[in-house]
Amino acid sequence: MDEERAIHMSEMPRHFTFNPAEEPGATPITAPAVSRAGSDNAHQPIGVMLEIAGSGSQIALDLQRLGECMADEDPSIALAGQVGSQVKVKTQEGWLLASVRNQKQDRRSEGSILANVDFMGEGMEEKLTGKIHGFRRGVTRYPLPGALIYPATTEDLRQIYASDGRSAIQIGTVYPTRDIRAGLYVDSMLGKHFALLGSTGTGKSTSAALILHRICESAPQGHVVMIDPHGEYSAAFRDTGVIFDVGNLQMPYWLMNFEEHCEVFLTSTGNDHQEDADILAKCLLAARKKNRLAETLGKITVDSPVPYLLSDLTNIIQDEAGKLDKATSSAPYMRLKTKIDEIKSDPRYQFMFSGMLVGDTMADFIGKIFRMPGSGKPISIIDVSGVPSEITSTVVAVLSRMVFDFAIWAREEKTRPVLLVCEEAHRYVPNEKNADGSSVGRILSRIAKEGRKYGISLGLITQRPSDLAEGVLSQCGTIIAMRLNNDRDQAFVKAAMPEGARGFLDSIPALRNRECIICGEGVAIPIRVSFDNLDEAKRPASEDPSFTELWRESGGEHERVMRTVQRWRAQAK
Repeated sequence: MDEERAIHMSEMPRHFTFNPAEEPGATPITAPAVSRAGSDNAHQPIGVMLEIAGSGSQIALDLQRLGECMADEDPSIALAGQVGSQVKVKTQEGWLLASVRNQKQDRRSEGSILANVDFMGEGMEEKLTGKIHGFRRGVTRYPLPGALIYPATTEDLRQIYASDGRSAIQIGTVYPTRDIRAGLYVDSMLGKHFALLGSTGTGKSTSAALILHRICESAPQGHVVMIDPHGEYSAAFRDTGVIFDVGNLQMPYWLMNFEEHCEVFLTSTGNDHQEDADILAKCLLAARKKNRLAETLGKITVDSPVPYLLSDLTNIIQDEAGKLDKATSSAPYMRLKTKIDEIKSDPRYQFMFSGMLVGDTMADFIGKIFRMPGSGKPISIIDVSGVPSEITSTVVAVLSRMVFDFAIWAREEKTRPVLLVCEEAHRYVPNEKNADGSSVGRILSRIAKEGRKYGISLGLITQRPSDLAEGVLSQCGTIIAMRLNNDRDQAFVKAAMPEGARGFLDSIPALRNRECIICGEGVAIPIRVSFDNLDEAKRPASEDPSFTELWRESGGEHERVMRTVQRWRAQAK
């Protein structure tokens, strides 16, 4: 390192000071000749390479040159050398772009600072202007120690972030520029899943709505299904999507497979649970076989989505209990029958266990939920906020499994892909510590691992990425990280990011609201983005209430309480 610091820099333009003690015999380094079009600061070196590593390197930057750049009209040049900014290195075949990860004072020289950079990609050089073109991710040929560092201009970044002909949606502006649009490659982002991460209050829900609006605008005949646990997104997509809740979902109970039936109907634990499950399997299969559809299908299983009557199921359970001898307890049969009767009579479960849902409506239900045909409204918002908490996970599991099973059995039809978006994903795909054994975690994990083979894209939105199941986040090819305040969450996201994006991730705690770091398949290189503003009518109902304003209001409290109690008792919004 001492030899590198002692390289003679006297012929470099302007000022550049490293170590006044020059090494005898060192080779002088001069700046290459480039066109003087545009800002003069763009063509003056601001530093030199000191150390080369596989993904990143160490550089030295001249403080006086950085001070001169700060006065430049080009915002990219004005921020040259700062953490999160981009710099470029001259190579034999063109330019190598790098992102500044960190800085520290060079104790050996008052006029310079040391910084680590992450290599992001490379591009060719236009002979007349010296600008970058034909940018691509990765590094073919590394520079040598002593190579000069230049600021990346706004025009350079414009070429780098250009969509290069691929289908892209624009979601915001690239930092630190004022007018370079940030695009997401739709095919690449959806083809390998994506995750949107951010702490509460960072604008995560509005940003998710923005991305989904842009996707729907670019594909008005698309097929998007979003699981909304809080009823936030109904307001955002009332005009461009179809909203389903407990009032109109009408999801037939017989679509559940055996595992999901057990989650709803069985209340026992331990050895009793296995005994009850065996009884349910036997009686459920018998109930399904009573349907005439079973005769046309031939062989069916307990998992086959064949309609059956709940009354048939309870009658079969009753008959089986009557066949027992006096020495055998009928308690498991009665326990199971009592639970089913309880669910049948509970009005909260009518959206799923109504006696009107016994017809063979499977094709109609799939077409309605998956938007096939879309009729100009490509997104379905499934509001599960009104679903009883005991079966919320099961409802989400059924919907998710239907997406997966439909894709498997429709593979020969070359059916259209489906995007499944899960808000509060850590509730449904929890890590081992928080796992509750529900089937929804297993099916979503399987979609994350295998879904892209069948045309299923998974979008995970969460404020607690560290609570996600291990390995699920690493299956997401594109990660959109907003501000994360928790150290565990930050570390979890960094571990899932590609090596070249680590420098960007260091700035996650310092992001402003509605800013994010995007890296992965959906972008050419990792970028920091300021999201566009979304029209009021397209925003989700996720704003925090104003205590000071609402507490100033008075009058009508009794009527509000009465209306609330009425909705509470009726279990209807």
